[in-house]
Amino acid sequence: MNTFKLFLAGASALALSTAANATDLEVTHWWTSGGEAAAVAEFAKAFDATGNKWIDGAIAGSGGTARPIMISRITGGDPMGATQFNHGRQAEELVEAGLMLDLTDIAEKEGWKDVIRPSSLLDSCTLDGRIYCVPVNIHSQQWLWLSNAAFEKAGVPVPSNWDEYAAAAPQLEAAGIIPLAVGQQPWQTTLAFQVLLVALAGPEAYTKIFGEKDAELAAGPELAKVFQAADKARSMSAGSNVQDWNQATNLVITGKAAGQIMGDWAQGEFQVAGQVAGTDYTCLPGLGVNEVIQTGGDAFYFPKLDDAAQTEAQGVLASVMLSPETQVAFNLKKGSLPVRGDVDLAAANDCMKKGLDILAKGNIIQAPDQLMSPDSLQQINDLFVQFFNDTSITAEGAQKTFVDLVASAD
Repeated sequence: MNTFKLFLAGASALALSTAANATDLEVTHWWTSGGEAAAVAEFAKAFDATGNKWIDGAIAGSGGTARPIMISRITGGDPMGATQFNHGRQAEELVEAGLMLDLTDIAEKEGWKDVIRPSSLLDSCTLDGRIYCVPVNIHSQQWLWLSNAAFEKAGVPVPSNWDEYAAAAPQLEAAGIIPLAVGQQPWQTTLAFQVLLVALAGPEAYTKIFGEKDAELAAGPELAKVFQAADKARSMSAGSNVQDWNQATNLVITGKAAGQIMGDWAQGEFQVAGQVAGTDYTCLPGLGVNEVIQTGGDAFYFPKLDDAAQTEAQGVLASVMLSPETQVAFNLKKGSLPVRGDVDLAAANDCMKKGLDILAKGNIIQAPDQLMSPDSLQQINDLFVQFFNDTSITAEGAQKTFVDLVASAD
């Protein structure tokens, strides 16, 4: 038998083996926008190629909407095969309760510690030395997305930093353009504040406040400047009457709004709309002030199941999600950066290259979910929802409440 026939025989045997053990696996997530759907389809395609079948369990809304549903199913005895969470502490209690599959053997066999960068991503999946999740991307919220057409219409040069952008607001409004698009989902206003904090007060101040719970720093003059900028952002977004983040992104894509403070997942929406980075839109990491990459993002956990074939399929999916080929295909569609440091991203666009360059320099910070508990973050979310929607709350008043929340945070 020649080499080619041996190859065919081996491939046929593998296919038969895979088919014999193949099973359906429900995967829950909150990726429902155009760009997100295109990205998650890459995961489904790669998993289906193993002979198993991805059963899509998309939950409309945001993570804040989806997570309680996911957690309720897992704790209520109706677990899915895999589920999305953000990097950090969101699934900590589920792991401690013994409800999540231990992936340590797979991780050691495939050398995850050698390829996942930065190492803090895998650390966020680790509890008591055991690995319970697969980080799949690096998402940073530290971006300002600008419509080149909107600034051209207003007769204003595309800004290169936050101060230039804020100064252009009156001319943008005079041209009938919303200066800043912000949706009504609660996390969007907190995100805008956090990005302003990192850009204007600096990464160290952010880490001390969210990580070390430094209430004294939170009460100081540097943070007062951040709250004044948040007040400016509030006035710039007054005409932005949309709900979801991708609806706000669409205002920028269509030139109805000049810009949006949003994570790099917004880039997927620009791609679906056929827009080109550097030509149709401009991206400013760190608002053009402090260029850093936040090492947040998405990870998948695998609830324990009673079915042996499904448990085997869970391991296959974990491996597939982290394979070099899938990492490239998924992250190019998602707008995020891959968690592997050994993949070829020659096809990366202008904005992704900026992100990769910042990552290579080591200018990174951890995501809020990695620094503060979900309950504490929810209280801060609530504060900024109130602040952005109630103009009677002053910057000084909001800062005072924020200080109290930081002091009591865990």
